[in-house]
Amino acid sequence: MYSDKLEMLFKKSKIEIGDQIKVNNKGKALEGILMPRPELGDNNIVVIKLSNGYNIGIKIEEKSTIEKLAEHTKEEFSFPKIKNIENLKNSNKISLLYTGGTIGSKVDYVTGGVYMLTKPEELLHEVPELKNIANIEVKNLMSIASEDISYLEWQKIADSTADALNAGSTGVVITHGTDTMHYTSAALSFMLKDISGPVVLTGAQRSSDRGSSDAFMNLICSANVAANSNIKQVGICMHATHSDDYCNFIKGTKARKMHTSSRDAFKSINSMVLAKAYQNGKVEVLEKNKDVEKTKKKTIANTKFEPKIALVVSYPDSDPGILQYYNKKGFKGVIIEGTGLGHTPVSTTHKEYNWLSSIKDATSSGMVIGITSQCINGRVNGNVYRNGRLMQEMGAIYCEDMLPEVAYVKLGFLLGNHNKKDTEKLLPVNIAGEITEKTDMNSDE
Repeated sequence: MYSDKLEMLFKKSKIEIGDQIKVNNKGKALEGILMPRPELGDNNIVVIKLSNGYNIGIKIEEKSTIEKLAEHTKEEFSFPKIKNIENLKNSNKISLLYTGGTIGSKVDYVTGGVYMLTKPEELLHEVPELKNIANIEVKNLMSIASEDISYLEWQKIADSTADALNAGSTGVVITHGTDTMHYTSAALSFMLKDISGPVVLTGAQRSSDRGSSDAFMNLICSANVAANSNIKQVGICMHATHSDDYCNFIKGTKARKMHTSSRDAFKSINSMVLAKAYQNGKVEVLEKNKDVEKTKKKTIANTKFEPKIALVVSYPDSDPGILQYYNKKGFKGVIIEGTGLGHTPVSTTHKEYNWLSSIKDATSSGMVIGITSQCINGRVNGNVYRNGRLMQEMGAIYCEDMLPEVAYVKLGFLLGNHNKKDTEKLLPVNIAGEITEKTDMNSDE
């Protein structure tokens, strides 16, 4: 609540939350919508939303004045009529699966934080352009932040995606939080077989009620990819640049979030992007699917997954006992983010930092140990240096140019479907576009 003094002023002027007001303060006048006050902070600061979408706080002084300009409109929410295909420019049907994340969030002015919407219709209501792209069917799967998603949610998303494609959707758009979106895109890449259309994950770096939000463009471009591209792959569609130029559609097993907050955070690693998508409906395919014909096969969701796996990092002074810990906990496998070409300390002058015996003990006891690199771009190679050769002799498997996160997801998928021997055989083999035959030195798009 605001201070008693401000509440009395609001009451006297018949001002309510949501009204359009003008605040005159120190010779300056600012107009905006009166917002609820955050629970923390000075209760003599008035919070208003400016016309550009940003919120500001104004310290009310003795000589400050507040004027009511207009009452807030009390409209009930109504879902946009986008299911009537008679008025659509494109009668393709696509499915939108809502899972939460920043793309479906708004600022909570009580806590000052961001909260997830429970109705995806609230987001679609703000994007009327979608009605000109496709006939959209919405399904609310969940409303959680991506850091709270587990393999159990991956399974649910995979099943729902297969159901949507088999029910006749041209493509599927999945709204998702950005922090672990690349984990989910990798999981779907492995779990979904015989995909009949584009499976597009998208999100936002900035909530939909911010003037600088990337939510709407990402959603529009994703819908265009799902409705019009015929790329039968799982991928992530997000801003390609800081500006609203176009979005990149990135292969699900080659995408990584490279920035905490920039709108162009997602990059394609060791691979070209699949396509460029524009708000005007244009989709420029850069890497075509081999199977461009409409498949008659049913999309299958194989969601078996072994959760007792781990992703660990090797670094100077790192304790190799971490492998013993996971072994005792009954874990089936570990992916190690090694340095450079895929190394851990194995020839140290201090025995307690030597990983070699721990790797041998782990593999001998039945664990699968995979090696990736912290370098992001490039690929691992255990044959260049002596340490890498020693690790291979102990049973460690080098994972080519797979991203650590993708190798982690792949390991869980393989162990959920195969025994240890077959898992070790398949881990360094490409099955979902996660490994490229040759790394292009300039493929850091």
